[in-house]
Amino acid sequence: MTSHVAAALIAVAASVALVACSATGGDARSPASPTAGATVVAFYGDSYTRGTGATSPERRWSTIVAADRGWFEFNPSVDGLGFVNNRGGGLAGPGVDLVDQIVDHEPAPDIVIVTMGLNDNFSMPSRADEIEAAITDDLERLREELPSARLIVVEPFWYSDDRPESVEQIIGWVEDAAAEVGADHIAGASRWLEGHPEWMAADLIHPNDEGYAEMARRMDAELSELGL
Repeated sequence: MTSHVAAALIAVAASVALVACSATGGDARSPASPTAGATVVAFYGDSYTRGTGATSPERRWSTIVAADRGWFEFNPSVDGLGFVNNRGGGLAGPGVDLVDQIVDHEPAPDIVIVTMGLNDNFSMPSRADEIEAAITDDLERLREELPSARLIVVEPFWYSDDRPESVEQIIGWVEDAAAEVGADHIAGASRWLEGHPEWMAADLIHPNDEGYAEMARRMDAELSELGL
């Protein structure tokens, strides 16, 4: 890893905790329960799915996609979350786990979209074995406890043009685990913002409204390819 990338990773790791307290993303205002016949979609993700950096929750990619498709969005995503990072008492809150929230949601989700892995880069390589195992455990649990749900696993997002070796390692683990549980897989998402600094918020870590709009456009196209 270059010293430039290492410094960037340290800066992001430190910033994520601060962003959790001051994010402009937050939770979108949505109905307490879906209307009859609505498709319920749960999003399992970090700050990039929570919408940190957007001027309002309605401008995050998940809400844009859900609104355009008439889906009911359940999005408990949390800043700084990873397959191992900030689990079990981290930024999600003491004893709060997003997988628990998703599998316990009523009504059960029709679709689960997993967009995790970015923050686990900050625990590489020291926790590599834990990360690989956690990816498998989470996807297996979602498949076993929500057998009727369409499970869609997205290549982990990335925030800069510099890419440490861990990015490709985690991408590979996520893709392999998705295949093992028979989930749909969306490749290429780590490069959706690459080469476009104008799509980043002032913190240079998270997308701005324009960046989230581009992510929504790309995600919509990928979901259409999957027949959704």
